[in-house]
Amino acid sequence: METKKTYQLLDKKTLNQSYFRWMMHNLVAMSYEYLEALGFAYSMQPVADRLYKDNPEERKKMLQRHALFYNTEPQLGALINGVVCGLEEQRALGNSEIDDSFINSLKIGLMGPIAGIGDSMIPGMLIPILLSIGMGLSADGGILGPIFYIITYNLIIVLGTRYLFFKGYELGAESVDLFVGKKAAQMTQAISVLGVIVIGGVAASYVNLNLPIVLDFGNAVVDVQLILDGIFPKLLPVVLVITSWYFMAKKGVTPLKMIATYFILAFTGVGLTYLIQMFF
Repeated sequence: METKKTYQLLDKKTLNQSYFRWMMHNLVAMSYEYLEALGFAYSMQPVADRLYKDNPEERKKMLQRHALFYNTEPQLGALINGVVCGLEEQRALGNSEIDDSFINSLKIGLMGPIAGIGDSMIPGMLIPILLSIGMGLSADGGILGPIFYIITYNLIIVLGTRYLFFKGYELGAESVDLFVGKKAAQMTQAISVLGVIVIGGVAASYVNLNLPIVLDFGNAVVDVQLILDGIFPKLLPVVLVITSWYFMAKKGVTPLKMIATYFILAFTGVGLTYLIQMFF
């Protein structure tokens, strides 16, 4: 992906190596003390080798500088890697305005806003949209849905993150104005609202919960689900979604525990349904 910036000390091969290292290793060797720091430092190694091939001491200092605590949304976070590559290049060229403190401060300052925007865009909006389309394509049990999701998601992520990486390299410190401040906060809020709307649409379309209880009293037949639909259509799916959100977001219950609980409740519910229908 070509950029307007002229390559100086760093060539495109080195930048590609840095980009691929970040995308393939951003979440490896994680700990609460460092989180994504070692993945970031590993992605900077080709850059350090290129910039300080004749100065091993400066190379060592650069890698140590980028092995400190770091955490952001890794896909949109590729932009920060690109920005840091550009700044490290300028530092190596002797730009007196860019020192170790400036690079670290900018890197730390960007990781929060990028995390907020990225978490809203990727898991909050992009993934639910693609999953909803994929589920629709596989409604008849076909394999087209998973294929669509895998191919589309990876194409968007690979092409998008590579563009962001090289755009970050091109912009350098100017990228701060795009992701920090009032406009960035408004963008994050707008994407978050859109993500909530998307998740709501997916829940309404694909979450189903019915009570197949029909009570026969001889002169009258009572369909419990029909009564509920007359009061509030899709009431049970709404209750199920809100209950799931409450336990996972407020009580810290893991998704696996929620799935296991619903699995047990489903079997119990089916058994109770048969018992009720036997006696009525």
